[in-house]
Amino acid sequence: MVKRECFIGIDVSKAYLDMAVLPTGERWRSPNDEPGIASLVNRLLGLQPALVVLEATGGFEAPVAGAMAAACLPLAVVNPRQVRDFAKATGRLAKTDALDAVILARFAEAVRPDVRPLPDADAQELAALLQRRRQIIEMLVAEKNRLCSSHSSISKSIKRNIDWLEKQLAEVDGNLADTIRKSPLWREKDNLLKSAPGVGPVLAVTLLADLPELGSLTRKQIAALVGVAPLNRDSGTLRGKRTIWGGRANVRQTLYMSALAATRHNPVIRDFYERLRVAGKPGKVALIACMRKLLTILNAMLKHQMPWKENFIQTA
Repeated sequence: MVKRECFIGIDVSKAYLDMAVLPTGERWRSPNDEPGIASLVNRLLGLQPALVVLEATGGFEAPVAGAMAAACLPLAVVNPRQVRDFAKATGRLAKTDALDAVILARFAEAVRPDVRPLPDADAQELAALLQRRRQIIEMLVAEKNRLCSSHSSISKSIKRNIDWLEKQLAEVDGNLADTIRKSPLWREKDNLLKSAPGVGPVLAVTLLADLPELGSLTRKQIAALVGVAPLNRDSGTLRGKRTIWGGRANVRQTLYMSALAATRHNPVIRDFYERLRVAGKPGKVALIACMRKLLTILNAMLKHQMPWKENFIQTA
């Protein structure tokens, strides 16, 4: 008798890990701490699953995902929105931790997302530093906005806070640079990315930390992953405009600013942008197309381990 494949969904919260197993229907809960994670990993090794799926939950998933990756369990960390869309499509609208684990197991069985290894320690450190940098920038923007309309009695306090935040930002930027410099692999990738006109340190470190797949996927796959691929909105005889949707918002936001700079300083992107505008494309549409082109160029550069060359890019 052929043994049926086993699929496991894990709903992660700050305190607990809720598990669901298909096709057996088994469920259980473990604490989201070191002993609970160790016990969970041992139990999963005994089940020999074909795939384990859990959601990215703002960092709560990192310890258990790391433990499972170290144990060589087939793990996929997926976007929560994909799972919620899957649940709605299958008519399962109720939401509890136990039900979410079942939905994740069903998602694993039906969709079978690719098993990708957890980013290594350097990538996780970069991601944490980059997240902290965004937090500091958000606080700086908020304080500067407050300063514009503040009373003179509190303006000095706000200015002191702005000075402190700017020092924190400089410190984080220094740590980001140090993290890249201490790793030969990251340093090589960083140098390759920054060889392209319009790509600065912020975009380079964002791609290294938040888009580890860069250089390993096709141009269509990487564009869809970031969310700059045009998606069809057609039904029957109706033909809608192609729009971008989904993807990794942090990467897309940083890529937008770099593409804007590239339309001025990168000859390939500048010529491409001007051709689109002459052809009648709106400025925003042309800029999105430049984002996609810049991303696919960088993807090709990392894939072929070649620095920026106009003639190489034009034939890539």
